Amino acid sequence: MADVPVLAPAAEDAPGKKKSKWLIIGLVAAVVLVGGGVGAFFLWPQADAHSKQAQEKAKEPLTAPLYVPLDPPFVVNFEGDPLVRFLQVAAQVMTRDPETVALLKANDPAVRNDLLLLLGNQKSAELGTRDGKEHLRAEALAAIRHVIETAGGKPDKVEAIYFTSFVMQ
Repeated sequence: MADVPVLAPAAEDAPGKKKSKWLIIGLVAAVVLVGGGVGAFFLWPQADAHSKQAQEKAKEPLTAPLYVPLDPPFVVNFEGDPLVRFLQVAAQVMTRDPETVALLKANDPAVRNDLLLLLGNQKSAELGTRDGKEHLRAEALAAIRHVIETAGGKPDKVEAIYFTSFVMQ
């Protein structure tokens, strides 16, 4: 029979290179896992504290809203497109804090003054849209919060202002 050629065995280095390659991969994986564990260990107490605060806040029941009517309704004139126009707005301020209710009532003239000035500077075309009314409501809320802040109260306790009547003529 003829001699069958046999391949020579691979160099002795190849199995060593293969083992060192896997050793490096294993070491890198171990460093990554240990680093992740250490990071989680240091971040875990902070995350736990935040979640406890959120749970405690969620457990606190909201008190009933208190509405303060701004009576009588506001009546202002403003320039329309070709004519002088009138705007009548009835509004109520919402809060959940009795001290803020007392501040609102005690500072009613200042609140009414700032809202009258705000309402008198509006354009009829802008107030004709929902976005215009929402923008006016946001500005009115900011004006009321400013009055409460200058009176020594907490402006964030004034949660909203609602227009209960809005007539343009």
